[in-house]
Amino acid sequence: MTTPSQRLADLGLELPPVAAPVAAYVPATRAGGLVLTSGQLPSVAGSLVCTGKVGADVTPEQATDAARTAALNALAAAASQTGGLDGIARIVKATVFVASTPDFTGQPQVANGASQLFVEVFGEAGQHARSAVGVPVLPLDAPVEVELTVEPA
Repeated sequence: MTTPSQRLADLGLELPPVAAPVAAYVPATRAGGLVLTSGQLPSVAGSLVCTGKVGADVTPEQATDAARTAALNALAAAASQTGGLDGIARIVKATVFVASTPDFTGQPQVANGASQLFVEVFGEAGQHARSAVGVPVLPLDAPVEVELTVEPA
């Protein structure tokens, strides 16, 4: 059986280092039988992949890619509490915040960037409950932010 870490490698991806918090919080915490992550931004090597509002400065396609990057960062944060990616039994819930213009209504499609990654990496165990929420602004002017609830193995 193929493990999540093998599927991630097959996608040409690897877990990044856990992003350092930008304020007074921890990237992830374990509570009972779950791990909850703080919101993770679409950063690579400490820099945001893009900034601005979806529907103005950022295209829906760029935002979908950014959601995928933020989701990878969220997986890294969750894995830091489960002994690695293969220590995650399933993705329970994802919340995807999308900084967008008032007339933009494609938040669910942007959030699919994250959701599809979870299914690609975890298969059926990557199917999850989800909220896709439009907001006026996110930290550091990020276009998306992803937070996760996972069940450890």
